[in-house]
Amino acid sequence: MRTPVSTYRLQIRPGFTLQDAAQTVPYLKSLGVDWIYLSPILTAEKGSDHGYDVTDPSAIDPDRGGAAGLLAASAAAREAGMGVLVDIVPNHVGVATPAQNPWWWSLLKEGQHSRYAQAFDVDWDFGGGRVRIPVLGGDSDVDALEIRDGELRYYDHRFPLAEGTYTAGDSTADDPREVHGRQHYELIGWRRADKDLNYRRFFAVNSLAGIRVELPEVFDEAHAEVVRWVREGLVDGLRIDHPDGLADPEGYLRRLRKATDGSYLLIEKILEPGEVLPAGFECEGTTGYDALADVDRVFVDPAGQGALDALDAELRGGQAADYDDMIRGTKRRITDGILHSEMLRLARLVPAAAGLAQDAAADGLSEIIAAFPVYRSYLPEGADVLRGACGLAVRRRPDLGHAVGILLPLLLDADAEIGIRFQQTSGMVMAKGVEDTAFFRYTRLGTLTEVGADPTEFSVAPEEFHTRMARRQAELPLSMTTLSTHDTKRSEDTRARISVLAELAPEWQASLRRLQKLAPLPDGPLANLLWQAVAGVWPADRDRLQSYAQKAAREAGNSTNWIDPDEAFEAKLAAAVDAAFDTPEVTAELESLVALLAPYGAVNSLGAKLVQLTMPGVPDVYQGTEFWDRSLTDPDNRRPFDFGERRRALAALDAGERPASFLDDAAKLLVTSRALRLRRDRPELFTGYVPVTATGAAAAHLLAFDRGTASTPGALTLATRLPRGLEQRGGWQDTSIRFAAAMTDELTGSTFGPGPVAVGEILRDYPVALLVPAA
Repeated sequence: MRTPVSTYRLQIRPGFTLQDAAQTVPYLKSLGVDWIYLSPILTAEKGSDHGYDVTDPSAIDPDRGGAAGLLAASAAAREAGMGVLVDIVPNHVGVATPAQNPWWWSLLKEGQHSRYAQAFDVDWDFGGGRVRIPVLGGDSDVDALEIRDGELRYYDHRFPLAEGTYTAGDSTADDPREVHGRQHYELIGWRRADKDLNYRRFFAVNSLAGIRVELPEVFDEAHAEVVRWVREGLVDGLRIDHPDGLADPEGYLRRLRKATDGSYLLIEKILEPGEVLPAGFECEGTTGYDALADVDRVFVDPAGQGALDALDAELRGGQAADYDDMIRGTKRRITDGILHSEMLRLARLVPAAAGLAQDAAADGLSEIIAAFPVYRSYLPEGADVLRGACGLAVRRRPDLGHAVGILLPLLLDADAEIGIRFQQTSGMVMAKGVEDTAFFRYTRLGTLTEVGADPTEFSVAPEEFHTRMARRQAELPLSMTTLSTHDTKRSEDTRARISVLAELAPEWQASLRRLQKLAPLPDGPLANLLWQAVAGVWPADRDRLQSYAQKAAREAGNSTNWIDPDEAFEAKLAAAVDAAFDTPEVTAELESLVALLAPYGAVNSLGAKLVQLTMPGVPDVYQGTEFWDRSLTDPDNRRPFDFGERRRALAALDAGERPASFLDDAAKLLVTSRALRLRRDRPELFTGYVPVTATGAAAAHLLAFDRGTASTPGALTLATRLPRGLEQRGGWQDTSIRFAAAMTDELTGSTFGPGPVAVGEILRDYPVALLVPAA
């Protein structure tokens, strides 16, 4: 198996094709990248910028460069000695425009007789033999249907007509409503999706229909093109999107590993604290959110927790948020709302002989899912997780004791449909209830509410960080590490700046109070989130911040929401954002706050970047983040950027130019390029993990580790943590570190040691250092 030393994620889209990716390879090679990492490239919905809505798995998207584009990108990578990793989407396909998806079009036209009927996860009995499509403004909108060109039309929506159900060639001969009634699908009002849908989706996205890749014939057809890439040497590894949505993730990975002749596989899997990958999973690890959480927290000051908790309580009317209670509520909001169709489908699988009414079954199932501590159980291995969730559900709701007692043995049956489908559903609820709702409500420190993280873990001490890294080196040395992705709520540099608030809690409290007085927002927790985000990315343009504010408020769902927006509240929210630009007092307050945060945030950013690039695992660099990148949640984090500017800056560094200060883009580029090059060119320096300790007054402000072994030193990482506290302490003072041999800093070229060396001397120019044994 060929494995990467590092990767660089490229978002392939119509505006940046595979041919464009091929053109960037020389720059990425110079940067130090080992593999290029491509977002989904199969044919997707026209105009899709992300590619996760695949409409035809048999071909590379012509709008993304087509087969010729992959050939060009792969050839460029091969010529540079680099590998290729590609993101694939096995759980679902895009069905927003049925005519673009031949599988879905066939299903709608031929119903259960379609050769693709088994590919989709449809509850035909519940739909009366029809697939329910929630596109109408309301059920009465069937009056707007018309027959045109042999198709059923609803405004711009096109649907096929089954043979023999209409008078061909005469669009006036049939009543469209009657023709609609003869089809294998039923167009329904969009609001009915929450309760009456009868096909499995990706989360609550009606336009992404789940497919059943657990069936060998479906797997084979859905993966024929992907397997061809690997077998023809175009691609070296695959990243698997959302494996928790599959009926049998373990079996899927086993089949994919065999089909791709044992190639490198990563899964987009969220590991909760303490959770490990199931032993039977044939993959090298995850896409790195677990690593991101550890890196973020080692740069957060634990001393700030009390003050930030107090501020949170103040903003909530006197009581700090109870996170466990919050996520129980947000999960139930999802099970009883946008995913209620899935809960009802599970309830219909409870045998009638069990004597449990459907409403009681749905209530019990929802409460069990709301009690889940992880995204899903993997039976039979995860049976104890399921039992624990059932126990918690009954403690919370004693009235459900009888129902849960009936449900538990049914859910423990790993071969029964209800047991399988429950595992597929729990992750949906976790993602929508926690990541996409609670993370916008639990707002004491935005750094902590990131994908894959537990926000109740406020910080991680260096000693605990070292323990986790040693475990990662021993158990998941080929798993990916990351700091920013296309899905992160905030980019790495935004979070690094926000983390400084833990060191400046009194200043932040005073600033937020002034902002609330100047630009009042009648939702204290949302105001906390909003102004942290604005300070994290400032300066930013108005449209970006308005879009983020609206999305954050609607996701939180406290003062407004997506289904029925509160126009009056949203007007106040928009006015608060506008005040940052139009009200001089607000602008001055914000700029004063950012001036205080920015230098410390840059120290955190450089430290986090160097740690991520040199810690155990395979580091990924998200496109463009070798420069400062202060982005918010998608689509903000997918904005275009300039490769040419980065290429020129790297050439200047290589020509001997030095960044004017560690605040410059060039400083982050320097850290990124030197760390990537060292990992690629000197693999013998990254064979182990040994914590390194300093001595002296400020020793706690240094995070250091050696990637060699106890007997053979390797690359040594030094990173400053809690820079505000370090400054208040008076700097590094007598803090020193001992070198057994002379060491050279890859960032500055300076050589230190052997013997004790002052940390302040090593970190004179930058807040980080990457040292290697001197030649």
